[in-house]
Amino acid sequence: MSTVTARIERTPYETHISGKTQVIVADEPFDVGGLDRGMRPTELLCSALASCIVITLRMYADRKGWPLESAVAHVDYARDVENNRSLFTTQVILNGDLSEEQRLRLREIADRCPIHKALANPIDFDTALIEP
Repeated sequence: MSTVTARIERTPYETHISGKTQVIVADEPFDVGGLDRGMRPTELLCSALASCIVITLRMYADRKGWPLESAVAHVDYARDVENNRSLFTTQVILNGDLSEEQRLRLREIADRCPIHKALANPIDFDTALIEP
């Protein structure tokens, strides 16, 4: 299980997020009262998907010995509040001397990354209050 901790104090919306060994900052833009010192939470969600996709592609290509020089994933997120639906639109750029068959296979693999699978399946939440 992965545990991430988010902490917010008095600075409007600036949130420090820590994992096992790293810290990143999330924030909101100026127009909604933040100081724009980090990515928005929705950008962080997209970044989890984008990074998982390219890591999965790198692992797969390396395992197969394919000449993937680099992979880039652009992920956009849209929320349809009225219908309670989310849409992630992903565009993947594959650089390297890949055959058409390899490119198509990597396109399939992009949708098999663990974050994609987690977002595409039912998700349960368990939230509890604990004493400081």
